[in-house]
Amino acid sequence: MMRIGWLGCGTHAGEMLLPQLVRLPVRLAAIADTDPARLAMIGDRYGVSDRFTDAAALLDHPGLDAIGMAMGPAQHARFGAMALERGLAVFMEKPPAPTAREAAILAETAARTGKPCVVGFMKRYSTANRIAGNILHAPGFGAKASLLGEYMTAPTYFVGNPDYTGFLLHHCVHAMDLVPWLMGEAVASVTVRKHEMEPGKLLLHAGFGFASGALATVVMGTHQSRGTPMEWWQVMGDHQRVEMRNVHEVRHFRSPIFKAADPAATLDPASDTLVWEPNLTAAANEDHKGYHALLAAFVARVKGEASDAPEIADGVRAMRVLEAMIRAMASGKEETP
Repeated sequence: MMRIGWLGCGTHAGEMLLPQLVRLPVRLAAIADTDPARLAMIGDRYGVSDRFTDAAALLDHPGLDAIGMAMGPAQHARFGAMALERGLAVFMEKPPAPTAREAAILAETAARTGKPCVVGFMKRYSTANRIAGNILHAPGFGAKASLLGEYMTAPTYFVGNPDYTGFLLHHCVHAMDLVPWLMGEAVASVTVRKHEMEPGKLLLHAGFGFASGALATVVMGTHQSRGTPMEWWQVMGDHQRVEMRNVHEVRHFRSPIFKAADPAATLDPASDTLVWEPNLTAAANEDHKGYHALLAAFVARVKGEASDAPEIADGVRAMRVLEAMIRAMASGKEETP
């Protein structure tokens, strides 16, 4: 069984990642965190006796096959490189590094060592987005003309301290990966309009251009309640579009005939709208946010099996788009990743 060491035992790891990881055929063999209380809580919860307060010491623990980490971007870059140099496969939460340059160095290390370095872009794996992606990437959908998106968060961490670095690195970076993934091509240009309602409450309208001529606009900001649904995506082609609402609903609109004047009108599976939503009452341990599917793709990648896990190269591209957006925020001009 694959033996995994884990760095970072905070709330995100303990509540989102590790519960899905341990459903897979792996053994959580060692954990590390600088907070002894968190280390004890996670170690007791998952029955892990090998515990470290020094992440570097965990990397030297014998018998490990892979390392997972949910830390800060600087720690991802540092300990990710150290793990790869020790011949260990790596899963890291996004962002993979504080800058695109540091992410590129990490990608070079992964290429040189021949070990996978997978980045936690779980938005690709949410059930709704995966269904939509399969529709959009199938030949029958045709060329994609536009994307509209809304991906908001709350001002909890920013009011009184309007340094939006965390918002950009931890929140917006998801869109920097999801937009080109849904559209099926790399971002060629970025523009931004911004409005700061008051310190800590920022609104961005980011525009993305593509070599094909397709366009995308994503609204991101820090002025909505976390208690309300805040995520929506729509991709339009020719006479059809796909909408994903809050990772729990997909609608595929095609080109139906008008029904009012037809007394024999019915629903045509070839042209009428298709709708999917999960059965949340089912007694099944599913994860519609996408963490389980993402970690399953990582495990498959480590085992050398077919896998579509997002690699560090995807992380580099997302960071380059993010930095183009940050430059556009400052310059007010179109910027190129």
